[in-house]
Amino acid sequence: MNAERRAAFVTSVGDLLASWHLPHATGRVYGLLLITDRPDTLDAIAAELGLSKGAVSTAVRQLDSWGLARVIPQPGSRRLLVEAAGGLETLLEAGHARARKLIAALHDGETLVGPGPARDRLQDVIGLFEGYVDVGVELLRQRRR
Repeated sequence: MNAERRAAFVTSVGDLLASWHLPHATGRVYGLLLITDRPDTLDAIAAELGLSKGAVSTAVRQLDSWGLARVIPQPGSRRLLVEAAGGLETLLEAGHARARKLIAALHDGETLVGPGPARDRLQDVIGLFEGYVDVGVELLRQRRR
């Protein structure tokens, strides 16, 4: 892949994840990790993307918390290697975990409202997120067959 196309891809992934309210740098790091064959160091990632090592470190922590990157410690060294994790399955599973936490919180909110528009609205939102998780679980089940 030529350098121009590589940079365009990395930027487009950065733009996409920024639209999901993640920092643009986090998306760029993820884009780079997706098209890199081997785990890479924070220094190498920072150099290729023109980011500070601190920005890359923060991005990697965010990606790791979403299950989108894996950090590989190097025995006897403070150096870490980073690689993209999974893909669609990892992203969906991370999204499901977050949605389930939201669903639980929304169910707690049901005790705060009586019958009426607020309860109806709350139950609609709960149903939407439960449907999202159900569809995602089914998609993963089919994909794994």
